[in-house]
Amino acid sequence: MTTSLSRRLADARRDRFTLDTLSPDEIPADADAAYAIQHEILSLNGARIGGWKIGAKSASGPIQGAPLPAADLHAAGARVSREGFAPLGLELEIAFRFGRRFEPSTTPYSEGEVKAGIASIGATIEIVASRYAAWPDIDKLAQLADLQNHGALIVGEFTPYREDFPFMAPSLRFSFDGHDVVEAPAANPAGDPRRLLTWLVNHASSRGIAVTPEMVVTAGSYTGMFFPRTAGTANGRIEGLAPVSVTLY
Repeated sequence: MTTSLSRRLADARRDRFTLDTLSPDEIPADADAAYAIQHEILSLNGARIGGWKIGAKSASGPIQGAPLPAADLHAAGARVSREGFAPLGLELEIAFRFGRRFEPSTTPYSEGEVKAGIASIGATIEIVASRYAAWPDIDKLAQLADLQNHGALIVGEFTPYREDFPFMAPSLRFSFDGHDVVEAPAANPAGDPRRLLTWLVNHASSRGIAVTPEMVVTAGSYTGMFFPRTAGTANGRIEGLAPVSVTLY
């Protein structure tokens, strides 16, 4: 069922504007309602799922996610207009691709099955944006419905998965126009991001959605959020992975 918020968010995403108001009856009643709105937004805009974003605020905390429209995924080195992203935050992340399909299933996939399915990893830069003018002072479930504040994803080249990759604390550099923008030691609040993958596969599978090798699963920021005030180029380097960059104009 298409809700008022689904339609308003779909229009705002397609036409690049923000919503000034949000009535109490538009706020999703729970996480399931927010997840339903995510997929309604994609359906209303005729968008195909190109990937997913997943994350958690602590190493043992609850996991959330959102499907990413394929049109919002860009190759490393892309030029992206700043117009229509308000606010515009940048995060450096690690993403995964699987080497197999996880078909919809009424039986949950095990952590072992999911981890065994990881084929490759790569660096990504997420552009964080909101369709709400009042962000970040907006209901958390309303933010979840808004594809969890997703704007766009810049995807670096992938490299074969390594079990011994230092996921907890990779060596990295994130800069904007040559200036380092990382203020704290690199860390993902979710801890080891691989712990998020089983949730994602079962989240999608239980909704009748296959998780495929083509999909990019980006798994949370190692750098916090940087808000560039001007046009320029962001460069991300995570040791062991191909570099990723995006030019904002």
